[in-house]
Amino acid sequence: ALLPQTRRHSLLAHLLRVNSLVFAVNKLDAVADPALAWTHIQGALARFAQAAGIAVHATVPVSALKGWNVVDANAGWCGYQGPTLLQVLEALPNTPADTALPLAFPVQWVEKFSSSSDTSQGRRVFWGRVASGTVAPGTPVQIFPSGQLATVAQVLDHARRPKDVPAGTSAGIILDREVDVSRGDWILAAPTAAAAVADDDFGDTPAAVPAWPASRELRTTIAWMDDEPLVAGRVYWALHGHRWIKAKVKAVVHKLNINTLAEEAATQLDPNAIGRVDLLLQEAIPAATFAKARVLGSLILVDTASHKTAGAVLVN
Repeated sequence: ALLPQTRRHSLLAHLLRVNSLVFAVNKLDAVADPALAWTHIQGALARFAQAAGIAVHATVPVSALKGWNVVDANAGWCGYQGPTLLQVLEALPNTPADTALPLAFPVQWVEKFSSSSDTSQGRRVFWGRVASGTVAPGTPVQIFPSGQLATVAQVLDHARRPKDVPAGTSAGIILDREVDVSRGDWILAAPTAAAAVADDDFGDTPAAVPAWPASRELRTTIAWMDDEPLVAGRVYWALHGHRWIKAKVKAVVHKLNINTLAEEAATQLDPNAIGRVDLLLQEAIPAATFAKARVLGSLILVDTASHKTAGAVLVN
């Protein structure tokens, strides 16, 4: 049976995180009656998108071999009179960056300039792309995984100009003091003080609440791309931000039937399959759900022997 409408919408919206879809239907030039084939395929795609709860922005018939409707229009082919695929894509709005969330910054490169005579601040620049929030001088931060606290002293944009930098933009961060930070670490918003419990008679100081709690156990949606099936017990390299960790497959919960969108019982994911998988990480990471934060909520799995990219992971 098909999933209820709300669950189908939640599953696909989580998986794709888009407001609308663009379908490009290729190889219609290889059939005897492209117009008839286009009519049937367009209708099938529209019904599928309606069942998934996602609007279709455009459906374009294309011939990659001949270039029809890719860049240049072939007016009237298949009875289609709309814009080309390139025109459709260029008109789409950009996905907004996660600027409203707490700061999260994966460190990609550490630049050292220890010869500097200025000892009022750290003498290293931590470069990367801001994953969420905005980084500005004076921002209190915590280093993950060490837990050290510091304050942002300077922020440089990609051209080394002092500037506040929002999510989705590259930046260099200089802290107010020397802190041990390496490639793969995260610079996160500092923990906030928890609200005191009203009936607490002991006067204990409430524990600080981390902006991005870390976890070793993740329930995920995985699009599997390796030739070898994904099965419980296998160990892979996982890349989260710029941090490499080992990840063990605890269980394959189910797989998605892409024709009916139903969740089916499964013990493995075959090539090109999509399913829910529980992962156990070698160490905790500051992961969030993909629906909340794209960068913190996504990983890739890499085969430890062949080093091939094996799967794309979205955190549930």
